[in-house]
Amino acid sequence: MVDFENKNKYNVYDLKKLVAVLRAPGGCPWDAEQTHESIKRNFLEETYEVIEAIDEKNPEHLCEELGDVLTQVVFHAGMEEEAGRFDLDDVADMVCKKLILRHPHVFGDTVVSSSGDVLKNWEDIKRVEKHQDTVTDSLKAVAKSLPGLWRAEKIQKKAAKAGFDWPDVSGAMDKLAEELTELSEAVNSGVGTEEELGDLLFSAVNVARHMGIDPEVALGKSCDKFISRFEYVELESGKEGKILSEMTLSQMDELYEKGKERENK
Repeated sequence: MVDFENKNKYNVYDLKKLVAVLRAPGGCPWDAEQTHESIKRNFLEETYEVIEAIDEKNPEHLCEELGDVLTQVVFHAGMEEEAGRFDLDDVADMVCKKLILRHPHVFGDTVVSSSGDVLKNWEDIKRVEKHQDTVTDSLKAVAKSLPGLWRAEKIQKKAAKAGFDWPDVSGAMDKLAEELTELSEAVNSGVGTEEELGDLLFSAVNVARHMGIDPEVALGKSCDKFISRFEYVELESGKEGKILSEMTLSQMDELYEKGKERENK
């Protein structure tokens, strides 16, 4: 029997002990085998599930998913504690010090007049902390592990703060059209298509940024819309006794367009 007390109500340190029990001899073989690298994708997936719960506006689901993310934090901190490098308290200590340092208007004498001032101070302090001496340093510091659209947006925002930006969306739209032409030329020549496609996507993010649209949210909605329309194609073809794999693209596209028309009614 493992050394763990069953309770009606647990806290964060119970979670820490539970994870330690799972990884200890006599615990769970799977948990004991894990490393930072082996479960890093799990961390990402759990984080996205938190976002989904937020979008659902479901407090119970959000509580559950936050627990899964917290488990990941405790799990990774626990592995470092096993190695003798740091523990969960060190994680809390570091983030508390960071929050105090980056809120001088709360814990110091700095005066701010708006949330914009707060964000500017935050970025200025962060650049000093991270030894980002140039704007390029701050661009390079944007995590490569971010979803591509968000990474592009964040890089563009930092460049814009340095004055490298179109004055309005029209410049971004012109650039998008230019990149589309270059992609068409690359497709026709068969050379440089990946690079030109990347440039087109980067430019599309720039348009979204100027319009105050989250590119990941916009793309997510387009994905949902496509699924809904495709479902209509599949359902309607079934009613006609047809199998998708035996239909022509033209036949499927006709149903797809009917699905679009149905949405607009």
